[in-house]
Amino acid sequence: MNEHILDGRSDFDFLVGDWTVRHRRLKERLAGCTEWEEFRGTCSLRPLLDGQANVDDNVLEMASGTYRAASIRAYDPVTKQWSIWWLDSRRPHDLGAPVVGAFKDGTGTFFADDVCDGQPIRVRFLWTDITPVSARWQQAFSRDGGATWETNWIMEFERSEDSSHRPART
Repeated sequence: MNEHILDGRSDFDFLVGDWTVRHRRLKERLAGCTEWEEFRGTCSLRPLLDGQANVDDNVLEMASGTYRAASIRAYDPVTKQWSIWWLDSRRPHDLGAPVVGAFKDGTGTFFADDVCDGQPIRVRFLWTDITPVSARWQQAFSRDGGATWETNWIMEFERSEDSSHRPART
């Protein structure tokens, strides 16, 4: 059996290729806001470092203007965890702290400590509902160390029909 499958570096293989993305994002975070904005986008992921890392290129078509961003992911075979950074074209010199975590039973869970509006927060990313043609990502923030969470961004991925990549595993 391929050691990559055993150690977790193939966890994001499902995301290799081209995707259309439906975004839902709270208009204000950690402010009791219940109003969501919806917009479309695309995502294209390719592996790096023999699968130990990957990068995706995102186009986000927000009403306030389209911008680009990239997720950079690196797998540590010693800790068996992924670190994920977000590179935003609007703030190209700020990678911030990575979320760190792993997949278990088909769900990827990743955490980081960060700051929002000058206040310390806990950040959580979840990857769920993964199939060969779809996946769901969501981001949540917590002000109380993870006792309660506010989901503030949801991305629904659908594989592009013209994507040259079809994942080998389901």
